[in-house]
Amino acid sequence: MSSQTQQDAAYFQQVADARQELDNMNLGTPEFSSGSSSPSLDADDSVRGSVASLESPFTPSQQPVADSFVYAFDIDGVLVRGGKAIPEAIQAMKVLNGENEYGIRVPHIFLTNGGGKTEEERCGDLSRQLECDIKPGQFICGHTPMREMAERYNTVLVIGGEGEKCRQVAEGYGFKDVVTPGDIIKHNAATTPFRKLTPKEHADSRERDFDEVVIDAVFVFADSRDWAGDIQIMLDVAMSQGGRLGQRSTTFDQGPPFYFSHNDVVWSAAHEHVRLGMGALRRMFEVTFKDLTGGKGKLHTHAFGKPQVSTFEFASRLMSQWRNTEHGLVAPPETVYFVGDTPESDIRGTNAVNEKAPNDWYSILVKTGVYEDGTEPAYKPRVIVNNVLDAVNHGIQRELRKKVVHSLKNDVLGAAKCIEAQDTSAIDLDELVPQQGTQLMPGDAMAA
Repeated sequence: MSSQTQQDAAYFQQVADARQELDNMNLGTPEFSSGSSSPSLDADDSVRGSVASLESPFTPSQQPVADSFVYAFDIDGVLVRGGKAIPEAIQAMKVLNGENEYGIRVPHIFLTNGGGKTEEERCGDLSRQLECDIKPGQFICGHTPMREMAERYNTVLVIGGEGEKCRQVAEGYGFKDVVTPGDIIKHNAATTPFRKLTPKEHADSRERDFDEVVIDAVFVFADSRDWAGDIQIMLDVAMSQGGRLGQRSTTFDQGPPFYFSHNDVVWSAAHEHVRLGMGALRRMFEVTFKDLTGGKGKLHTHAFGKPQVSTFEFASRLMSQWRNTEHGLVAPPETVYFVGDTPESDIRGTNAVNEKAPNDWYSILVKTGVYEDGTEPAYKPRVIVNNVLDAVNHGIQRELRKKVVHSLKNDVLGAAKCIEAQDTSAIDLDELVPQQGTQLMPGDAMAA
């Protein structure tokens, strides 16, 4: 046998050994650490097979935790649509919570532009939909980062949501004096000619003398249930003299700042086509203000939520706290897999924070929401997959491929050459662990 043939045989034996190592992975390796877990509920097993189709033999307290990577998920169009779980989402949560052939749990959080309820209430809803235990410590609504502004303003007007829920959320964040559109209409019913308060709304709204009230800021916490009435009140405040509803500015540049919990023009609901979201409300408000002031006025508007980098940075801080308190992990993860359905917010934001963050933010686009299959996304993800289960499988397989490549480099190239070889271009990762249901974007095939 020639020397070259012997080298080739040795190489292929190393590949086979690496695959065998993958199949018989030692769960005590440095890539994983043990820790505690919150219990999860039983869920439907009818979804098609996945990377982790086998039930884990470990109990939650015994299962190791992945410490090198985490997941962050958008909700509407990724996990839920029209108030019901997307079927693959239930199985995806099972996989992350340890029901997989590797017996590992993967830390994960949820980052949605939606809101209008407390984080506790949203977690309860999502737990029932996904049939697993989700805690407030791993959940971010569009308005969650607004809690950090509670000390900045005294009296605030809160827009959106159902009934008094947004007022309750704001007060829970520590805002001292919270006004709603209902309070303003109760004070002066002529404010909104086409909206009359129901008996319950009238009873819930608070008596205020708005001749004496100064509104310091306006927060749009959730999607409006009355666009015409809410935009009218927002315009009254924007055109006021320093937030005093009874005084109209002559320069139209004295209104308080307006904060929107997100800027999504559309979102994925139960309807076959996308529905208008808060971004559309903001646009209508801004255009109407410009028309009413002849273009001479000045608005002070700001948006939270995705794709704002600050929102992803807030999510990173929450993830660090969650991993530490729930799993005892201190070092930051090497990779954050963000799964979304909207290129303009989910993918754009993930790619933007990836340019600033010290770790790798890896964007995954699913086909179950806003994104239309076959179209060119305005902001390109690292990979496009069919659904959230494929997204979870893709990330886990990618992490295991890293382990295989690292092992091959050490065994085949040798430790010295491994230090010199800093990329994986010499090894086809997808040949080592084939994947289904994924579409790598140009330029990412070898860097996946």
